[in-house]
Amino acid sequence: MHTDDLEDENIFELEDNLPEQDDSIVVADPEVLAPDQPVYRLRLFYSFETFLATYKGNALAHGDMVFVPTRYGRDLAQVIGLVQPRACSRFSNVVRIERLASEADLAHAETNKVQEKQAFTLCRQKIIERKLDMKLVSVHFLLEEAKILFFFTSDKRIDFRELVKDLVVVFKMRIELRQIGIRDESRIVGGLGICGRGYCCHSISDQLSPVSIKMAKDQNLSLNSAKISGPCGRLLCCLAYEYPFYCEQRCVMPQESTTVYYQGNPWTVLEINVILGTVKIAGDSGRQLHLPLKSFEKRDERWYIVGNIEESI
Repeated sequence: MHTDDLEDENIFELEDNLPEQDDSIVVADPEVLAPDQPVYRLRLFYSFETFLATYKGNALAHGDMVFVPTRYGRDLAQVIGLVQPRACSRFSNVVRIERLASEADLAHAETNKVQEKQAFTLCRQKIIERKLDMKLVSVHFLLEEAKILFFFTSDKRIDFRELVKDLVVVFKMRIELRQIGIRDESRIVGGLGICGRGYCCHSISDQLSPVSIKMAKDQNLSLNSAKISGPCGRLLCCLAYEYPFYCEQRCVMPQESTTVYYQGNPWTVLEINVILGTVKIAGDSGRQLHLPLKSFEKRDERWYIVGNIEESI
């Protein structure tokens, strides 16, 4: 399975004789970050992307809103917390927080939310009028720049140049449309997964890890796509989160089809349960047993059952 990535967005931007955007973004040089310099993780509340930043002022707390340069332009971001522990002093793509958000900034952001709802309705109407095969996901007004972001999904590349012209005529500012993947849509919109908790990509991490069918097989899960897929239609992100644990545990357990010996007699491993720490074995007579992991020992590349089988059952 391939991970959707915002870096692969289909982007088109058009402006209506507006002054050029100030692209001077102050980026902290990873070579000069002091080992004791705090590095914060920030989140964009409209796309739920996270990134790293430094700040020369007083220590920031979780939930603080700050004004910072982003890849979309200067805007507000929320402090999630410190990056700890600092494994090393070298980071890449670390931006510098310009200042804490003021009351005026927060009030402006609330005003923008009202305009974003109106822009969303208008853009969706224009999409219908032009019969474009695209789904509008969200709209965001940058705080201090005359620029609007429109995020949308589509199964194919869309020629939306005429749509952008329509939007420029209405809003008289820079318009940027970004085509994102279905997993990115889930991250932005949010919702509840089959576990009853919020989407991992929305509430835990925006780093979309690759997920494969092999992970489901190694976790002894049903390969029914309906059971191992999230609401986005892709394989569950939690398969990748739990996979390292299964790999670690399997290294200390006899694998399926392995022959294990008890009092000189061979038994075959039929199934292992990583969560319960049990192994199902079968003897030549057809007898099947479930034994705890502590009943097995590996010596000279062979697995043996130690102790008394009858007592271990």
